[in-house]
Amino acid sequence: MSDITSPVALRVRDLVRDVVTEVAPEELPVVEGLLQFDDDTVVRRLRRGNRLREPLGFGLGEIATLVTPALWLVLDEAGRRFAGAAVESAGKRLRAACRALLRRRSKPVTVPLLTREQVADVRHRVLESAVRNGLTRPDAVALADAVAARLFLPEPDGTDGDPADS
Repeated sequence: MSDITSPVALRVRDLVRDVVTEVAPEELPVVEGLLQFDDDTVVRRLRRGNRLREPLGFGLGEIATLVTPALWLVLDEAGRRFAGAAVESAGKRLRAACRALLRRRSKPVTVPLLTREQVADVRHRVLESAVRNGLTRPDAVALADAVAARLFLPEPDGTDGDPADS
């Protein structure tokens, strides 16, 4: 049944916060610190590794942060890939330079409605990334399952993840 889709498009940042709250609440201070940045900045910082400094006041290396980077990077990639947001790199660099010049924040990346197969693909990527980043296999499976469930379930407050509700 490949025509089954998740009920709503979800902002990556909201999905990360929800899943981290469920499976790794000790990482919430890191997530909350990252949420003050636009998604492009968060992804750039997470890809660089342990260089998170201001305004969090600490680097990722100073606490055992395993879930947040693995989760955010995989979901950002999935959101961009499944939304068809692939743009040639020259265009990306030009937009990034314009944003920097104008000091505008990028639009939040969303994970669009996904088919069952696409959710399975995201789950698999989260699982691989989590294990690669040091989570035990059972913890990585729990994280991947939480992501898959969150992609299919509406918001607990009944808003169905509508960004306008945030």
